Amino acid sequence: MADHVQSLAQLEILCKQLYETTDSTTRLQAEKALVEFTNNPDCLSKCQLLLERGSSSYSQLLAATCLSKLISRTSNPLPLEHRVDIRNYVLNYLATRPKLAAFVTQALIQLYARITKLGWFDCQKEDYVFRNVIVDVTRFLQDSVEHCIIGVTILSQLTNEINQVSASAFFSEADTTHPLTKHRKIASSFRDSSLFDIFTLSCNLLKQASGKNLNLNDESQHGLLMQLLKLSHNCLNFDFIGTSTDESSDDLCTVQIPTSWRSAFLDSSTLQLFFDLYHSIPPSLSPLVLSCLVQIASVRRSLFNNAERAKFLSHLVDGVKRILENPQSLSDPNNYHEFCRLLARLKSNYQLGELVKVENYPEVIRLIANFTVTSLQHWEFAPNSVHYLLSLWQRLAASVPYVKATEPHLLETYTPEVTKAYITSRLESVHIILRDGLEDPLDDTGLVQQQLDQLSTIGRCEYEKTCALLVQLFDQSAQSYQELLQSSNASAMDIAVQEGSGRLTWLVYIIGAVIGGRVSFASTDEQDAMDGELVCRVLQLMNLTDSRLAQAGNEKLELAMLSFFEQFRKIYIGDQVQKSSKLYRRLSEVLGLNDETMVLSVFIGKIITNLKYWGRCEPITSKTLQLLNDLSIGYSSVRKLVKLSAVQFMLNNHTSEHFSFLGINNQSNLSDMRCRTTFYTALGRLLMVDLGEDEDQFEQFMLPLTAAFETVAQMFSTNTFNEQEAKSTLVGLVRDLRGIAFAFNAKTSFMMLFDWIYPAYMPILQRAIELWYHDPACTTPVLKLMAELVHNRSQRLQFDVSSPNGILLFRETSKIITMYGNRILTLGEVPKDQVYALKLKGISICFSMLKAVLSGNYVNFGVFRLYGDDALDNALQTFIKLLLSIPHSDLLDYPKLSQSYYSLLEVLTQDHMNFIASLEPHVIMYILSSISEGLAALDTMVCTGCCSSLDHIVTYLFKQLSRSTKKRSTPMAQESDRFLHIMQQHPEMIQQMLSTVLNIIIFEDCRNQWSMSRPLLGLILLNEKYFADLRNSIVNSQPPEKQQAMHLCFENLMEGIERNLLTKNRDRFTQNLSVFRREVNDSMKNSTYGVNSNDMMS
Repeated sequence: MADHVQSLAQLEILCKQLYETTDSTTRLQAEKALVEFTNNPDCLSKCQLLLERGSSSYSQLLAATCLSKLISRTSNPLPLEHRVDIRNYVLNYLATRPKLAAFVTQALIQLYARITKLGWFDCQKEDYVFRNVIVDVTRFLQDSVEHCIIGVTILSQLTNEINQVSASAFFSEADTTHPLTKHRKIASSFRDSSLFDIFTLSCNLLKQASGKNLNLNDESQHGLLMQLLKLSHNCLNFDFIGTSTDESSDDLCTVQIPTSWRSAFLDSSTLQLFFDLYHSIPPSLSPLVLSCLVQIASVRRSLFNNAERAKFLSHLVDGVKRILENPQSLSDPNNYHEFCRLLARLKSNYQLGELVKVENYPEVIRLIANFTVTSLQHWEFAPNSVHYLLSLWQRLAASVPYVKATEPHLLETYTPEVTKAYITSRLESVHIILRDGLEDPLDDTGLVQQQLDQLSTIGRCEYEKTCALLVQLFDQSAQSYQELLQSSNASAMDIAVQEGSGRLTWLVYIIGAVIGGRVSFASTDEQDAMDGELVCRVLQLMNLTDSRLAQAGNEKLELAMLSFFEQFRKIYIGDQVQKSSKLYRRLSEVLGLNDETMVLSVFIGKIITNLKYWGRCEPITSKTLQLLNDLSIGYSSVRKLVKLSAVQFMLNNHTSEHFSFLGINNQSNLSDMRCRTTFYTALGRLLMVDLGEDEDQFEQFMLPLTAAFETVAQMFSTNTFNEQEAKSTLVGLVRDLRGIAFAFNAKTSFMMLFDWIYPAYMPILQRAIELWYHDPACTTPVLKLMAELVHNRSQRLQFDVSSPNGILLFRETSKIITMYGNRILTLGEVPKDQVYALKLKGISICFSMLKAVLSGNYVNFGVFRLYGDDALDNALQTFIKLLLSIPHSDLLDYPKLSQSYYSLLEVLTQDHMNFIASLEPHVIMYILSSISEGLAALDTMVCTGCCSSLDHIVTYLFKQLSRSTKKRSTPMAQESDRFLHIMQQHPEMIQQMLSTVLNIIIFEDCRNQWSMSRPLLGLILLNEKYFADLRNSIVNSQPPEKQQAMHLCFENLMEGIERNLLTKNRDRFTQNLSVFRREVNDSMKNSTYGVNSNDMMS
């Protein structure tokens, strides 16, 4: 015993050191010692001693967290009796010690919740021992307030724990791939057996609490109320149907309340309870009440019939009205935020036609409008909540054309007020932000864009009023701005000038947004004429600001202009637009722009001006080039653009003296050159319009690039050269070329480019890789260019019959891949946070390049071995070396890498199975296990690629096996013989995949059933005995009354299926499988929703 006491004292000292010391070495030593303690076999008894006799809270915390680890471990799990004992012990401990430190109580409750969740399906003498949750808690609720708080917290924590997918808690050996399935089974069972009782209990306790005269100065009463509200919120927030939605997607939320809960929502006292609580409790707790109301307001529509829904909505709207009439608590930002969410749910879950029929609708819509206007005017208060108010008005405005009800919706009265409040408040904010040096909302372009998208719909409601307001405000602001600029002493930094340009920036953004909100079917000629008024004004302002760019410019105003041009292009320029539009008439009257070609010349003029004056400003350059790129895509607009002299100027003068962003001294770092690719893609499209087969014109266009290549070649030929200059020139050049290669998607133009670059300039690209393989800023653009050149986009790489170019191109590709691969592997150990940038990104591009060239269909790969050319072998061997240098986890952790790897693997297994079969056993196992892991990947592309690769491998195996069993077979190739041997030595690999595919089809939400069905038949035919065992274990895991039905499902699956992999047989199997999945799901639905569902996955 003395030993125990001594070791307890030591543990207590260690706990103190871990949680209190500021010295990091002492803390690390303590942590190490405590980790050893948790792995100790007698840890369980020590934990009990710590709880019994420990004198400090830290040792109790240690005991609770150790026990949590013990019950969660998967290897050597604790026996059921021990877990029941721990659960009872924890409950007694909490009941006898209500005054523990808060963090200890929390850890013990967490432990109880974890035990209960993990043991949910555990039986002892026909009794589910961990399910009598409410009985466990009742004794707490009948005791003191402290005990009540513990009882309620237990239920709250349990609901939360069961709702959360904590994967680590489920990884048992039999079950590594299906944590989600097991989680859903526990959650469904908990939902059906206990959750409604818990919710009812929490509502009853809240009623009791609100019925008493609450003394909220009493801290314990306050705490109890808070825990009760948290419990109600956790119940309403439960993931009822297993959609596990992303919490950030707040707008689309519908709460899928089970039908068995109808009574609670049909009874108006539930809703009334929360509204009453809101008015009677202090503001610190009311956000929780409002969160519950947000969930209640979002109950799925189908829970009610029409009359019930109207009644429910009426109560809801009354409650909202009461809050709006007594808005004192809304001065608290948390309350305000939750209330804005509640308002937004009014429209996301109910239709305007239902809202207008509510008795007090006219009064409520007036109050909501006033509340919104006030909120918008106080723009500096809770800016993140405005999103919900705008989304409410956006949805209201969007429904106006569809509302069938005869009652007036009054939106024509109130929507213009909201629009006006938004516009005027943004303009007024400019002065205050400048005066007080506050953060400018315009800097957060994402937020501005989101609000403008919402405003674009709101502003289109009663558009005449919006336009009149915008015209009036714009004329005032533009006039005073112009006067300021003309007064002799105004400098660009002058506060008044900044304020003027700030107001105009907002107005240009807003004008762009409302023009972008035009919906073709709902627009009238008058509205198009009004758009014309607005466009004229922005273009006149542009002429003014552009004329002053030589002295000074305003970056934010320029970005707003680009946003305006983007919206204008989307609505009024392109193949679908009616050219008789009134907008053009107005433009021709005011600015003399008579048709689309003249308007396009304004666009191009602006683009060239921006590139000339703003070349050093990355955001403006990239958005300008994006605009040029978008214009170059349209079929008719690109043909009109080419006729413009400004475009011809660009095609003939794309050098750094005209476009400063192309200059190499301009870039501080190499990654800033990305925009060059966009520029050259657009130029390439424009050049192709009239290029035809005119080689001279092509040569003329390529002159600046030819000169750049010659410069780099010159540098490489001398031993001493300025490395930085060489890198910049080369990177700029390959980015330009990639843009052109991407745009040239027709055979004639692409062949000109190919003849220009091969063979003359290929060695330069290889030399660059050789020199700078360790610098991804250089290698990535070069590899991406190469991957673009070998990509047979739109069948552009169709070489003539007598041309060896396809083979020569593959040889160059092979050289680049081999050179890069062999060198990148010499890098050695790379830090984890840099491994993608320095190594995996380049490898991923090599995989994409190899995939493009192998599947491009312009090379006959048989000739390489025939003529002793090792190009194909080198490329494939490099692929294997690179693959083996990547840990499995990285293959799935980096999405681009996984997509390029799995799509390459699909091509290799389809066309080069002999190569795969000839690999070393460890490489084959690596590839197979990567397929096995990819089958369960979240990315459907990866998963589908794995199915396809697996299908090719299984089909190959099946064919080889059938050949080897025939009597007079031709002798098998050595590699396929070896491959068969490896597979026979490791049957577990293929069996595990069979189990995985079957489990995904039966138990999970299988998004690509067709792809999954293709390899499954081969897997079954290769492992008939294993499949029979698997089938029996799945059948036996069902409740006895379901076993016959499940057995029948499996019988029908193989009905009429022959032992071959012919297409006809496969198709029949795929059809059988979809029927099988439907029947199994129906059968399981009925069983899992019952209370006594067994654990299928155990």
